[in-house]
Amino acid sequence: MAEYAVGPLISMLKDKVSSYLLQRYKVMDGMEEQREILERKLPAILNIIEDVEEEVAYRSGVSAWLKALKKVACKANDVFDEFKYEALRRGAKEKGHYKKLGFDIVSLFPAHNPIVFRYRMGKKLCRIVRIIEVLVEEMNTLGFKHLQPAPPSKQWRITDSVIIDSEEDIVSRSRDEEKKKIVSILIGQASDGSDLIVLPIVGMGGLGKTTFAQLVYNDPAIKEYFQLRRWCCVSDDFEVVKIANSICETNENDRDKALQNLQNEVSGKRYFIVLDDVWNEDADKWKKLRTCLKHGCKGSAVLMTTRKEKVAEIMKMCIDDSHDLGKLPKVFLKEIFESRAFFSQKPNAAELGDTVEKILDRCGGSPLAAKAFGSMLSTKTSMKEWMNILTRSNSCDAKKEVLPILKLSYEDLPSHLKQCFAFCAVFPKDYEIDLEILIQLWMAHDFIPLKEGDNLEKVGREIFNELTWRSFFQDVKRSHPKEKQSELRSRTVCKIHDLMHDIALSVMGKSCLTIVDRPDQKELLSAGATHHLFSSYHFTGTHSHDYLKKQSPALRTILYTNDKAFGPAPYLSKHSHLRALQLFKLRKLPLRPKHLQHLRYLDLSNNEFIKELPKEISIMYNLQTLKLSNCEKLGQLPKDMKYMTNLRHLYTNGCTSLKCMPPDLWQLTSLQTLTYFVASSSPGCCTISELRDLNLGGELELSCLEYVTEEHAKESSLGNKEKLTHLSLVWGDDCIDELDQHRNVLDALKPHAALEFLGICSYGGTTFPTWVKSLIFLQHLTGLHLDGCTMCKEFPQFDQFKALEVLVLKRLNKLQSLCSNSSSAAFPALKDLRLANLELFERWVATEGEKLKFPLLENLRIENCPKLTTLPEAPKVKVVRLEEDKAQLSLSILVSRYMSCLSELFVIVRDTEAAPTPKLDRDPEVSLSELALTGCSFLFPSSPLQHAVGVWKWFGQLVKLHINFCDTLVYWPEEEFQSLVLLKILLIEKCSKLIGPTQVKGCRTRERAQFLPNLTILAIRNCGNLTELFVLPPSLRTLNIDKCVSLEFIVGQDNELESPQHFNTAASLEHCNDLASESIPEPPASPRINPLPCLVYLRLCNCNKIHSMPVQLDTLKCLNIKNCSGLESLDCLGDLPLLETLFLLRCKKLASVPGSTGNYSALERIIIEYCPAVNIKPLYAHLQRRRDSLEHEDISRAGLSNPDE
Repeated sequence: MAEYAVGPLISMLKDKVSSYLLQRYKVMDGMEEQREILERKLPAILNIIEDVEEEVAYRSGVSAWLKALKKVACKANDVFDEFKYEALRRGAKEKGHYKKLGFDIVSLFPAHNPIVFRYRMGKKLCRIVRIIEVLVEEMNTLGFKHLQPAPPSKQWRITDSVIIDSEEDIVSRSRDEEKKKIVSILIGQASDGSDLIVLPIVGMGGLGKTTFAQLVYNDPAIKEYFQLRRWCCVSDDFEVVKIANSICETNENDRDKALQNLQNEVSGKRYFIVLDDVWNEDADKWKKLRTCLKHGCKGSAVLMTTRKEKVAEIMKMCIDDSHDLGKLPKVFLKEIFESRAFFSQKPNAAELGDTVEKILDRCGGSPLAAKAFGSMLSTKTSMKEWMNILTRSNSCDAKKEVLPILKLSYEDLPSHLKQCFAFCAVFPKDYEIDLEILIQLWMAHDFIPLKEGDNLEKVGREIFNELTWRSFFQDVKRSHPKEKQSELRSRTVCKIHDLMHDIALSVMGKSCLTIVDRPDQKELLSAGATHHLFSSYHFTGTHSHDYLKKQSPALRTILYTNDKAFGPAPYLSKHSHLRALQLFKLRKLPLRPKHLQHLRYLDLSNNEFIKELPKEISIMYNLQTLKLSNCEKLGQLPKDMKYMTNLRHLYTNGCTSLKCMPPDLWQLTSLQTLTYFVASSSPGCCTISELRDLNLGGELELSCLEYVTEEHAKESSLGNKEKLTHLSLVWGDDCIDELDQHRNVLDALKPHAALEFLGICSYGGTTFPTWVKSLIFLQHLTGLHLDGCTMCKEFPQFDQFKALEVLVLKRLNKLQSLCSNSSSAAFPALKDLRLANLELFERWVATEGEKLKFPLLENLRIENCPKLTTLPEAPKVKVVRLEEDKAQLSLSILVSRYMSCLSELFVIVRDTEAAPTPKLDRDPEVSLSELALTGCSFLFPSSPLQHAVGVWKWFGQLVKLHINFCDTLVYWPEEEFQSLVLLKILLIEKCSKLIGPTQVKGCRTRERAQFLPNLTILAIRNCGNLTELFVLPPSLRTLNIDKCVSLEFIVGQDNELESPQHFNTAASLEHCNDLASESIPEPPASPRINPLPCLVYLRLCNCNKIHSMPVQLDTLKCLNIKNCSGLESLDCLGDLPLLETLFLLRCKKLASVPGSTGNYSALERIIIEYCPAVNIKPLYAHLQRRRDSLEHEDISRAGLSNPDE
């Protein structure tokens, strides 16, 4: 099917041929005849193309003709894009762009000499016209004719772009009994104390397995019974790291860390996890995942969906049989079909006859088929069209499943919808697609047809809505804004059903290359001509570089989407037809604007190295979207941006080093998005008044408003920008409001009443303008941030904003309460409340003794509010963060009823004199899983002779503990931690008095297997007095030590390790289940027994007193040692057969690499730098043999001395 989407290309070409730009700037002088030929021929081809595409399956010669037509159409589109660029270049020249660029930039323009341009383009155009004329002759010879559309009868539905989810209730009713059965099995088995339960749901594609699993997942009984619920979409690739990241909601590239995170996530919890759409038949992969999942409590359950019985047999546990999902009864299928097909009105029953019943028979019990059929037929207005669809369709069955109907549904799409959907094949299966980005990519490739008066983005949303209505997209939802990326607003995201993704892939063929894991070099280099490249893999490497060198210039899309990706800069010089480019973090951008004249979409976001853009970037006249979000060091934008007249979206949020905006931005009349604007009084900078005629929408942050006058603020006309939904107004921190300048400017910046988010920072006025306090004006407000309004005395009545979901109040020196009284005070929608540095804030309600309720509050953060001594009523709060000088709120929270529902608690108390209180000896129900303590000396005894604080016995469910800046922590607090039997992660930082194990007469260290028996991650940083590590349990998998300058031993002293009796080895092996499927070698006959049989990751940095590693660590996969100047030998570590990563940096006394290099069979990454004493000769031959399998290698500076010493 890859050659069939030709219609959109021809339509696109027809529009370009008749473009007014080509006439306006006379770029086709001397080529008028060829242009006229195309203007005649293209409509003729377009007239028959859809019918030809339908005939390809049963007429010989059609396929070859379509392939030839597609090839020439692609070339012709490129040629007319060159004409367009030349027209834009001449337009910019008329406006004076050349005069400002200088010869060094002008010389970069491709063939800007008119005579040379005419000659070069004339040859190209003549070639294309000749081929098209031949194809038109063949078209006539083959007898292609335009088929007249069927005459309309009764219009059954007036189509629109509204997406209806009426099927949800239908499916819920139809599957209710099945759902109750599954819920009963899961909870019943769990209540019996069963080990991990894995229940497969089996059924053919399109039967509704995912929807059924969602019904179970969201059942109230499931929500109440299980402590943790997670949904993971698996799809074709059963990649354990990907699944672990999905469950933990992280993005960890390292396999061992990802699996460790998974164990920590489920440990000590009765969890319920859905693994949706599993295909994997490799039992070993499932065993590795299952081993991690077994760390949860008894009664934990996994519900998985699959089409394959074999997969179900491999994965099921504690269950006799899988659940075979039945076909949807016809009565419910009919409801789904009719809700789509007859959306606005029901047709005449006599006219329909038994047509609906025949269609339902075709659906084979599949709700997806019923949706697709209904959506497809909703656009048909006559019985003849209905019967034509029915004739072309095949029935669904277990063998063919629903694909025939879905293919028919795709073939029924208008040509521009076909192309828009087919492009989505570039994304991996189950990828969460950002709608805004998707539409911008469609625009970049000219997929969106534009009629006069239309807006590209609006038409793009209509296309998306239509495709969603037809079930090509699913799981449409709003995502939370990413505060770390300085985003103010949520975004619309969606996914594609895996069967629909298969349709897109079948259409695109080899035009798309998607890389999600380490690519195979041979497969990559043997790939055919590719138009679209997507890579989410974390390392680009030489393979990708070689691939880009080899690829033809036809490449149109390159998307590197992994923020953490690293590697050499991609090779771009020959790819002059690129329309969309997204790069990862690079110190030097490989951009050559003269090679990127057709580029419409450029994403350089999150690059912490960029200080300036190439000065010639302003010649990229076609650019529509430029993303620079979070380029923190970017100091300026190109001064000549005003000539980039096609620019529609400029993302500068998070570019905190920008000094001002380039002048004359008002000339960018197409600009619709500008996320960050820096005002300035410097000459040659854009003023805020230039925003007046820009139709901006979405989010906008206006910064450095101290340089803005009231007159300029009024001229910006923010009140007329009805598409602007999120607004942040920021003054400089130390600015003084003279003559009410701040208030006048803020009043003049009054936005449109549709505003959803308002942020005001460092405002110096004593009162807010009326519009800020107006309930009527801000009735749609869901987010309000006030920060640094230190002089303000009057504030809005915050409880009056009933739609408010997020409220952040910081550095408001005069604020004393949230509202005046509690009789009408309520925050019915508030979920997130953050208060910080409010020095006078003492009550929730101004009236003393009254309380304030937050019925939906989930996150509460209170920092440095010294007068506040009480907590609000918040029955559903899950996460609390407190920071204070004296332990007031901290003690309140520890003895409050909140502790029974909290999952995370973060406490910072700076008072080092506070003594433990008897109040903490009570024994409430606590389900806390994460605890972070900074300071909090009152929670530890100041002497080993004192008893432990009673609070520690509450924390039996604790999984993660972080201790920071605690001066009373001197010894390993064994008594305090006796209850922490489920603790997985322990982080200790900046505890300057910490020495090591308790040295008290009569005290004896507990056996390793009994002390913190489930600890898997230990990190100790900046503990300068620490001389020896604590007694480490054998369950430990990750050990990270940094800046412990007095540390001498990692695992006991040499004489402690000589005796096998020193360790409880039997208990040790119980903690290595997750390594069961790995090929761990038999331990050598040596007295130095491995005390850490599960350790896979070891990192040592800045520990100068460590001289050697006295133990064998056979299971290590990652060894990272840096700045350990006293380290002399690693020989005792053993051969390290599982080692994947070896980093040795700045260890000047280290004499050799660990183990036998010949055993480095698993090695993937190696870096050795500035270790002048090391002998690396044995490494060379081994690395040479394994060069193709190495992901990264750098030993070029291994024998050099550290240049910084």
